[in-house]
Amino acid sequence: MSELACLDGTIAPAAETVIPVTDEGLLRGDGAFEVIRVYDGQPFLLDEHLDRMKTSVANLRLEGPFHRERYEGEAAELLLARGGGSFDGCLRLLLTRGGRRLLLTEQAPTHLDAVRLAAITYAPTRLLTAVKSLSYGANMLATRIAHERGCDEALLVTPHGRVLEAPTSSLFWVDGDGQLCTTPLDDHVLASITRAHLLELLDVREQSVGLDELKATAREAFLASTIREVQPVAAIDELELPAPGEVTAAAAAAFAAHRDELLRRGD
Repeated sequence: MSELACLDGTIAPAAETVIPVTDEGLLRGDGAFEVIRVYDGQPFLLDEHLDRMKTSVANLRLEGPFHRERYEGEAAELLLARGGGSFDGCLRLLLTRGGRRLLLTEQAPTHLDAVRLAAITYAPTRLLTAVKSLSYGANMLATRIAHERGCDEALLVTPHGRVLEAPTSSLFWVDGDGQLCTTPLDDHVLASITRAHLLELLDVREQSVGLDELKATAREAFLASTIREVQPVAAIDELELPAPGEVTAAAAAAFAAHRDELLRRGD
């Protein structure tokens, strides 16, 4: 079945759904979005994604109310039209500066068993802290530069050498003492929903780290996101890492069990 879209309440094939070219969501990347993993027709952690989207909409000062109940209802209708319990993929939610409410079904992307990261210099935009904005040009460019360097994904690092995250995922690593760590939100990284659940499930220390220190002390590492869940890191620049390492494998198993339990309960 081809993918579907719901634009302001109207469901149609995604390839035939259009918005005006004057919408500043297109012209300026001005808007908010979320991507939700769907398992057997069930959008995983939909409430938490809508909570974050509401925050993004408020922080971007998008006009008008955030119609949470419409997203909830339209998500259910769209997923049912896409196949209900037979659909396993993704659900993308958008709200543009022009006020268009858009939902899209998508195939879940395939990911490598482990990724090699290239450190890419990046300065986060302070105004977009706590915002999941449509303005993802810099993130996507960082990934393309990493590909040019023979790696699979970028690791965003400030001009002063402080490690942040990957373009669409959080970074976790095991330090020289065997402690699982991740960068703190105060470093202006995205408040990832998967990251938050891993912090509840595991013994994780939030701490800033420089790139040189990370490469000198890291024993293993992984990326975490809605779509990747827990994905081992095989290398950071020239540093080779076990993929998966012991802690990474345990984290992946813990998250998978947690996910399955929440899905079973319908959360």
